[in-house]
Amino acid sequence: MRSLVLAGLPVGPLRVSRTGAQALPLGSLPPENCSWLKEQVSLHVELRRLSLLPLAYSSTSNKKDHVRITNKSQPGFLERLSETSGGMFVGLMTFLVSFYLIFTNEGRALKTATSLAEGLSLVVSPSSIHSVAPENEGRLVHIIGALRTSKLLSDPNYGVHLPAVKLRRHVEMYQWVETEESREYTEDGQVKTERKYSYNTEWRSEVVNSRNFDREIGHKNPSAMAVESFTATAPFVQIGRFFLSAGLIDKVDNFRTLSLSKLEDPHVDIVRRGDYFYHSENPKYPEVGDLRVSFSYAGLSGDDPDLGPAHVVTVIARQRGDQLVPYSTKAGDTLLLLHHGDFSAEEVFRREQKGNSLKTWGLRAAGWVAMFMGLNLMTRILYTLVDWFPVFRDLVNIGLKAFAFCVATSLTLLTVAAGWLFYRPLWALGIAGLALVPIIIARTRVPAKKLE
Repeated sequence: MRSLVLAGLPVGPLRVSRTGAQALPLGSLPPENCSWLKEQVSLHVELRRLSLLPLAYSSTSNKKDHVRITNKSQPGFLERLSETSGGMFVGLMTFLVSFYLIFTNEGRALKTATSLAEGLSLVVSPSSIHSVAPENEGRLVHIIGALRTSKLLSDPNYGVHLPAVKLRRHVEMYQWVETEESREYTEDGQVKTERKYSYNTEWRSEVVNSRNFDREIGHKNPSAMAVESFTATAPFVQIGRFFLSAGLIDKVDNFRTLSLSKLEDPHVDIVRRGDYFYHSENPKYPEVGDLRVSFSYAGLSGDDPDLGPAHVVTVIARQRGDQLVPYSTKAGDTLLLLHHGDFSAEEVFRREQKGNSLKTWGLRAAGWVAMFMGLNLMTRILYTLVDWFPVFRDLVNIGLKAFAFCVATSLTLLTVAAGWLFYRPLWALGIAGLALVPIIIARTRVPAKKLE
């Protein structure tokens, strides 16, 4: 009789409890107990599958991954047709959303461009930032200067103090992270999905919920962090005599890592290594649940021997007393601009126009992709109807994609033209003419006999 081997030792019957199983010494078993032993061996293997017991004879027991395979019957024609019908509805919604995205993007781009042109024609530069000129009251002004705050920002828990517009504490926890890789294949008339789950430990700034893991046992994470991330912001920020509004302070986002080399360990349980404070017994070999904390700052106020000179910004906003607030344009937009560095008014508006152009083209591309995907989903039913005939199916698939490409391109150009029609009619007519190009190209490729 062969005996089960656990941890390299022969064992006998299994004493099973609610929390696991315990092997008892193997003695001489009567023949009538052999069937009972086989049942217990099967139970032990099942418990191992649920990660309740170690399995010494498994050569992969130390690997932090496992594979799960699920089976489902290959869908029939009616089932595939039903799924395609659902995809048609999703495609229709995506198709309609693409029109809204493209059309509103054109209106936004035009309003922004008009507002920037208006701002450039009206902006003035005060002779000094250390005095408030009454003649500039309510006007769009161009200010350049170093940032200045009224008090230090600090985190007394770690002994960090510095003059800046913003101080950010960034906390990470050492946690288990699950990675899933999947592939589908057909075998014996069934569609099988193989999912491989791997587990590694990483520093993460957000809590990873291990309850969502495929196998939580042995990969459990804490449910919360003992220390949280936060950003402190100076209540008052000035450039010379002018105070920045909240909207301008929000735009100060040039964060730089704060060096901790000259700071001491704030507590016996906290260890400093490089630019991190570690809540860990051994930062070199952290354990799950350990924390590490780093700091960064934005908008240095005043010159500092260790951190460098004060941060200089360029601001374009409306002067209201000694405050810099948003400026409302005739086009219905607002101008409240802050750029890091020393720039002329012309250069600031040129940079803004370039940013507006890049955003416009990015949203146009996103709208085209959404329209192309929507058309693909709506015409997918034609592919499903012929998927039983491989050669014809492939030809139909290529034709449907070409159709979706041409129609999406033409409709995108027409939607762009509609957005410009009342503002620049000649541009709109030219774009509408371009919309006909894909249709003309597709038609010229049709054989002459079919045209007749």
